[in-house]
Amino acid sequence: MHEKKTPHTLCIDIGGTGLKIMVLDEKGHPLTERLRIPTPADPTPAKVIAALEQLKKKAPAFDRVSAGFPGVVKRGVLYTAANLSPKWVGFNLQAELEKRWKKPVRVANDAAVQGYAAIRGEGVEMILTLGTGLGSAIYTDGNLCPGLELGHHPWMKGNTYEDYLGKRGLKKHGPKKWNKLLAKAIEQTAHTFNWDYLYIGGGNAKLIRIPLGENVLVVPNEDGLLGGVALWKHNA
Repeated sequence: MHEKKTPHTLCIDIGGTGLKIMVLDEKGHPLTERLRIPTPADPTPAKVIAALEQLKKKAPAFDRVSAGFPGVVKRGVLYTAANLSPKWVGFNLQAELEKRWKKPVRVANDAAVQGYAAIRGEGVEMILTLGTGLGSAIYTDGNLCPGLELGHHPWMKGNTYEDYLGKRGLKKHGPKKWNKLLAKAIEQTAHTFNWDYLYIGGGNAKLIRIPLGENVLVVPNEDGLLGGVALWKHNA
């Protein structure tokens, strides 16, 4: 009897500063090292996809694709792209990659993909990612509510959460004040969303110096790729 072939997933994490890929087995275990290149200086769809084509050439064979994108994503179509290029708005990344690579593709918000690798699947769970911008996603009993873009919501003094907690805010305020602002944001999201668990990821999570409650967990940045297999278990 032939052993049933299990799907290998090419996972893509599109960020404001870096593009990353990794191939995972059906259980979400890495089959390759994480490959990374800088995001093109002018990150239009054409330039980013060309860069992904170069990365893909270094990856082994795969059966399907999961991609995380920093913006609002619904049914593979991109609605916002604040830290990339306005040319992404209205772009169907899912359909484009399927046409090019002849494989089934799923695309979701990058924070949502990272959250899939972290969540328990019980109650209300939220993830915030601290990077170039501020990513966010919320789930109820393991089901994603697509479209949340907390980073661009007004917060204090006419500014947004991302103005304070993204890369610009970190540079402007410095790590000490940035940590205080993060503590305020955690408290605010607890009152707004009444989450049971909050996960914090992204490249700048390593700068956190404030004490976190027992229901607040820092998750590895690699989860942005590792959640790609879980994306196929849900209707994102």
